[in-house]
Amino acid sequence: MSSLFAIDICSYAVLSNHYHVVVKLGSSEDWSEQDVMDRWLTLYKGPLLIQRHHQGEALTPAERDTVSSVIEIWRQRLQSLSWFMKLLNEPIARIANAEDNCTGHFWESRFKSQALLTEEALISCMAYVDLNPIRAGMARTPESSDHTSVKERIQPAFNLAEAIKDQNLTAKFNLPIKPLLGFEDTVKPEPQTEIPYSLSDYLQLVDWTGRAIRDDKTGFIPNRLPPILARLNIPIEQWLVNSQYFEKIVHRQFRKSA
Repeated sequence: MSSLFAIDICSYAVLSNHYHVVVKLGSSEDWSEQDVMDRWLTLYKGPLLIQRHHQGEALTPAERDTVSSVIEIWRQRLQSLSWFMKLLNEPIARIANAEDNCTGHFWESRFKSQALLTEEALISCMAYVDLNPIRAGMARTPESSDHTSVKERIQPAFNLAEAIKDQNLTAKFNLPIKPLLGFEDTVKPEPQTEIPYSLSDYLQLVDWTGRAIRDDKTGFIPNRLPPILARLNIPIEQWLVNSQYFEKIVHRQFRKSA
C-alpha cells in the first residue's frame, strides 16, 4: 500500500484485535498523470475511458479533459490518509467475514489519528507502537516481538514479493517496492525526508525502554541513557510515561484542545 501511495510507514505493530501504524504523509503533486494511473489501476480496474487512455488509444479533446479530471481525483486520493486506511482495512474485513461466514462491519469504528508535530511526539509514538507486544506480555524483547516494525528493522524477514502475490497484484504491480521509512542521523532543513535519528540510537532507545517497563524489572533503569533522550532533553520519568501511555496522553490532550 505504501508503495502505491505518497505515504511512508515509520513504525507499526499488529496485535490480536487491532493494529497501530505511524505514517509520514507525502505529496503526489509531482507525479505525472501516467504515474497516477499506474498506481490507481493497480488497485482498481478503472472506467473504460481511462483504460482506453492507459492502453495508448487516441482520445478526443473532450475525452482527454474527462480523463485529466478523473486522474486529479485519484492524485488527491493517493496522498490521503483516509483512502490509505480504507484500502488497508477493507480487504481484511472481507477476508475475516468470509472466514466467519458473516456480513456487516468487521472493524469496531473508523480509524483514529493524531498528528505528531514535534520530534518528541514522533519518537514517543514510534516507541509506544514498537513496544506494544512487550507491554501486552506477548514478547520479552524487541527482536522477539512478532509483527512489529522494530523486529523488521532488526531481522528483516518480510517477503514483499509474497505479499504482492497474496493480494493478487502480481500482474499489475510494476512499481518499486517501498521499504519502511529510513533513518538519517543529520537533521536537514525542511522538508525532512526521513526519520531524524540514527537507526542505532533508536534501537538502543527501544531496547532501553523495554527493559525499564518490564513487569519483572520494576523500578529498574539501565545505567546508559540513550543519546536521543539527551539530545531532545527529555526527562527519563517523562519518557517512561510517554512510552507506556502515549495513546491515552495524546487523546486526552487532543480532547482538551478541541
